[in-house]
Amino acid sequence: MKDKVYKQILGQIESLGGLVFLVIDPPNQDPKVAGQIAKVAQKAGVSAICVGGSVGAQGAILDQTILEIKAACDLPVLLFPGNIASISKHADAIYFMSMLNSLDPYYISGAQIASAWPVKSIGIEVIPTSYIVVEPGRAVGWVGRAQPIPRNLPYLAGITALAGQFMGSKMVILESGGGAESPVPPEMVAFTKKMIEVPLVVAGGVRDEKFAYQTIKAGADIIHVGTAAEETSTDISLVEKTLSRIVTSVQKAGKEKLKNSEK
Repeated sequence: MKDKVYKQILGQIESLGGLVFLVIDPPNQDPKVAGQIAKVAQKAGVSAICVGGSVGAQGAILDQTILEIKAACDLPVLLFPGNIASISKHADAIYFMSMLNSLDPYYISGAQIASAWPVKSIGIEVIPTSYIVVEPGRAVGWVGRAQPIPRNLPYLAGITALAGQFMGSKMVILESGGGAESPVPPEMVAFTKKMIEVPLVVAGGVRDEKFAYQTIKAGADIIHVGTAAEETSTDISLVEKTLSRIVTSVQKAGKEKLKNSEK
């Protein structure tokens, strides 16, 4: 079915109001551990697994990680590519991303041109995605030569996201960078969501259930959680507890958001 994963995401957003996607960066753990994390993530209520990172998520370790994840759970696996080598035929879909506020044309359109044929050749679902880096940006901002959106200027994120939608993006990601102290401010989330009609993802800095609740309540449709799980990955039971708390807070915020939209 065309756009199967994307349609599934839209359906879940409509019914739940907010989703949690777990981000697994292959170089950061053994593939078998990634599978174990994915298994407890599904049990905790996570909606999808994103695989990728700024550097190193490619080749055999990428394939092995995805295969272990798919053997351990039934969740869709989305590629979250950091470069043109972060492609695997074993995934279900790929964020086909353009970093709209990069200063380097390579990250806006060059990498996309270079990877378009390989992506088509492996036949996975493509989700056109606008990727917008917000301060501090961290590793992804440095690698992508981004001009990060200042955290105190919400309208810059909003109009950049709107431009991405007008150019055909089906999703928008506001990215503070993996390991950021906090996610995109609620004011920026709210303004950006008012500007666009496509799903809004907030990535980077969603460390706990408080940030998760605030971000979804402000208007985000999806949060990416990565560091919060990585920091506890040596204890799988603790990973499950951490993710369960975050999912519970997202579900609460989602229900409240849906209820408010009906008024």
